[in-house]
Amino acid sequence: MTLYDRIGTTYESTRSTDPRIAARIWAALGEALTVVNVGAGTGHYEPADREVVAVEPSEVMIASRPPGSAPVVRAHAEALPFADGAFDAAMAVLSDHHWRNRAGGLRELRRVGRRVVVFNFDVAAVGTFWLDDYLPEWVELAHSGMGIEEIGAHLGGARIEPVAIPCDCRDGFLGAYWARPEAYLDPAVRANISVFAKIDAAEGIARLAEDLRSGAWHARHNHLLALGELDLGYRLLVA
Repeated sequence: MTLYDRIGTTYESTRSTDPRIAARIWAALGEALTVVNVGAGTGHYEPADREVVAVEPSEVMIASRPPGSAPVVRAHAEALPFADGAFDAAMAVLSDHHWRNRAGGLRELRRVGRRVVVFNFDVAAVGTFWLDDYLPEWVELAHSGMGIEEIGAHLGGARIEPVAIPCDCRDGFLGAYWARPEAYLDPAVRANISVFAKIDAAEGIARLAEDLRSGAWHARHNHLLALGELDLGYRLLVA
């Protein structure tokens, strides 16, 4: 059973395509007409104006894909069942950190796509987001992950672009609620963020709840609420 077989049953309740992030990803695809989306989940960020094939190992996520979405192949990133250069572009959105062999999967993207677009998080930014103060286990876990430059190296070299996260981001990934701290207190929100399935966050969430109740959070971070977007370390790699 994959992680998303366990947490994917309510995924669509808080996760959806954010149009501003989507615009960046789709622009990075360039003139690609055929696209493979690896670790595709329920189909977020798949461009509707191109020929897309989705790759997803989780049966739960596949079953949650909406009618009319791109055809899906049940497979793993590390062994894509496609010929070399089969697609104009290969894309992966917030998924490669879950792959069993991340380096191998990234090389597979490069093998099957003549262009590669990856959207994910730079672990070098861990510790700069206020939520990190409440999740020390996440900080430790993140620092053991692959750095953004290493990801680019497995793609054969990549251009790395920062992607600021809007204050009202519609896709409820870990950093999406930086300006809406109360959202992290919602079990439904946490259930659809993979980090919370990997760590025991109970103590940190309790501290956050108390800081919001007492006003301590606002005393430290209220200046953030005037911002429209914030660089939290999310990056777009284009190879």
